[in-house]
Amino acid sequence: MSGNGMKIELPASIVVRELAQKIEKSPIDLIKKLMTNGVMATINQSVDFDTAAIVVAEYGFEAIPEALEEAPVETGVVPLWRQMIAGEDAALLKARPPVVTILGHVDHGKTSLLDAIRQTEVAAGETGGITQHIGAYQVEQKGRLITFLDTPGHAAFTQMRARGAQGADIVVLVVAADDGVMPQTREAIAHAKAARVPIIVALNKIDKPTANADRVKQQLAEQELIPDEWGGGTMVIPVSAKQKQGIDDLLEAILLVADTLEIKANPAGKVIGTVIEAELDKSRGVIATLLVQNGTLQMGDVVVAGIAHGKLRALSDYKGKAVKKAGPSTPVAAMGLSDVPSAGDLFEVVASDKEARVIVAERIEAAKTQTQSKKKMSLEDWFSNVKSSEMKELNLIVKADVQGSLDPIISELDKLKQDEINLKVLYAEAGNIGENDVMLASASHAILIGFNVQADVSARRLAEKEGVEIRLYEIIYRMTEDVEKALKGMLEPDVKEKIIGRAQALRVFSASKFGKVAGCRVTEGELRRNAKVKLYRGADLVYEGDMGSLRHEKEDVKEIKQGYECGVGFKGFNDIQPGDQLVCYVLEEA
Repeated sequence: MSGNGMKIELPASIVVRELAQKIEKSPIDLIKKLMTNGVMATINQSVDFDTAAIVVAEYGFEAIPEALEEAPVETGVVPLWRQMIAGEDAALLKARPPVVTILGHVDHGKTSLLDAIRQTEVAAGETGGITQHIGAYQVEQKGRLITFLDTPGHAAFTQMRARGAQGADIVVLVVAADDGVMPQTREAIAHAKAARVPIIVALNKIDKPTANADRVKQQLAEQELIPDEWGGGTMVIPVSAKQKQGIDDLLEAILLVADTLEIKANPAGKVIGTVIEAELDKSRGVIATLLVQNGTLQMGDVVVAGIAHGKLRALSDYKGKAVKKAGPSTPVAAMGLSDVPSAGDLFEVVASDKEARVIVAERIEAAKTQTQSKKKMSLEDWFSNVKSSEMKELNLIVKADVQGSLDPIISELDKLKQDEINLKVLYAEAGNIGENDVMLASASHAILIGFNVQADVSARRLAEKEGVEIRLYEIIYRMTEDVEKALKGMLEPDVKEKIIGRAQALRVFSASKFGKVAGCRVTEGELRRNAKVKLYRGADLVYEGDMGSLRHEKEDVKEIKQGYECGVGFKGFNDIQPGDQLVCYVLEEA
């Protein structure tokens, strides 16, 4: 199928397989086309509108954005759940429970807080009180449900993002009032910010005599989490998981943030969600915890999750109770998949087992193709990868030998910021480069920079696998020099319009090949076929775009000089009237 200029509506983000279906092309061919444009994506990963528009244009389609209300987050980045409902009828969207992830330092009380929230003895039954697996739970607050994802830390949270799933709508960051912001706290903040998820701080252990809330708030402010009582935008809720103090206040804060986000889904729409965890049970087979994010999952549905598929033969809620269906934001344990999917895999319901097998086969083939041609994202290649979209952001993760080295490095990098480019240091910490740093870089499309440090062997292997570049330096100015060169390469030159000709439409003709064609006389300069054109009706601009065709008598020509007559067609525009004025121009660097 060739587009021949056909317009297709695309959401802010679209899964590769769905994009292939829209233009009736093989997903494998589409993935190869993406690769030629410097984009590495699997069949079940999403690409943004600009990337999709460039690719479909090569098949003859013109992409136009779907009507979608603006995302409520300051960054303007469309959250995952909005991407999932992009094709849904707005009239059918209903509010759904918020999905919350709890992050924080290893011994600041994440599991104890969840224990206090859901009134179960989770911590008592786990080794050393440390969470050993990902779980999903729901609690009720004043008649409203909240879904909690109990992750084993920010590494798992980021691994899910790296696989295409955001997982949570809100992050609750647990910080101990007697300990303050620790290195793992800063790392958790970096992961949450990279995911562009709202952060609520649970200031835990306020019952301890050594608690110092003001000191912790100052430390949070230094991490750009300004408490709301100080005029900032971060809600800091004092709690005591041990004494069960402040729990209702925390739940109220979650619902308040959720209301500002206006989290919605269509219970009757396309069923799609995220795999939270999965395991192979010797007696019951594959058991996967699925979080439904749109539509209603039902027993008997045929599901595709990553490279696993199957007909669901049993569903149970987080309490172990058998259920027949699960709506948006509801976690369920599902039985019936053929293989064990990975945490973070997106799942969807398809029409038949035959369709599921075809999708899985395509994904396996696509994964092989991607593995064979996966290319590391380097600082030198960054410009060529951002030229094809409006994204102008360079993400960096900085590791240094000591804390004293980080301050001058960050200071020098801040001096390099440009108006057109958002240079963002997602995370900066002392110590060697480890696997967590690589996963954060992978999920955030960031460059890893090290000063007087080394990368662990395991981190190097993971970086090679994930396509993350690690750059090591011993001199600060060489580091900043490389970053500055990358930024200057990313800056687009100033352009201005240069008018090269004017013409007047005398008559309008119909042509089977071009649609409406204006018979014009060039009154000034010249018209060029590869130039831009504006069409005025009186003082009103009625068209601006590319010239579709330029003919003199019966011949296609490249240009027409002043005094001659010609036929002009416009791409996707037929409302031409005699008397319209044409202005032909080109774009030049200033």
